[in-house]
Amino acid sequence: MPMQILINLFIGVLWMFLQDNWSVLTFFSGYLFGLLVLFILRKYFPSKFYLMTLLAVVKLFIVFIHELFTSSITVIGQVMRPKINITPGIFTLETELEGDLEVTLLALLLTLTPGSVVVEVSSNSKKFYIHAMDIPDSSDAVLRSKVRFEEAIKRVTR
Repeated sequence: MPMQILINLFIGVLWMFLQDNWSVLTFFSGYLFGLLVLFILRKYFPSKFYLMTLLAVVKLFIVFIHELFTSSITVIGQVMRPKINITPGIFTLETELEGDLEVTLLALLLTLTPGSVVVEVSSNSKKFYIHAMDIPDSSDAVLRSKVRFEEAIKRVTR
């Protein structure tokens, strides 16, 4: 993927030199032409087309923002009650992700969503031990978040 980005930037600069016009608009048109060239030649690269990976990263960010807002609303609802009625606890969550990058990214995303904290990751990186603010509600929300995060992470890394 980094090679594709460098090639695309090179095509954009080369286009700018060939047009003999040193402007951002000329570079941008060359960059778009480079995208077209790389898209046509994508089967000759060992990795997938980098624009697809970039779109997957943006989708992962949107999924995270959605999960952040929904879990924040749940936490605010718990805090705003006159009497806090929660049952905190730790539960186990299994993942099908592989590799340190995928597992770490999932652990960070689950920790950043309010109401849950990843306390420990097992030695084989297949189980998370998660502390939740309210076990029945938070654990279900974390399970739904895990499924959405795993799908988005797989699109980015694979």
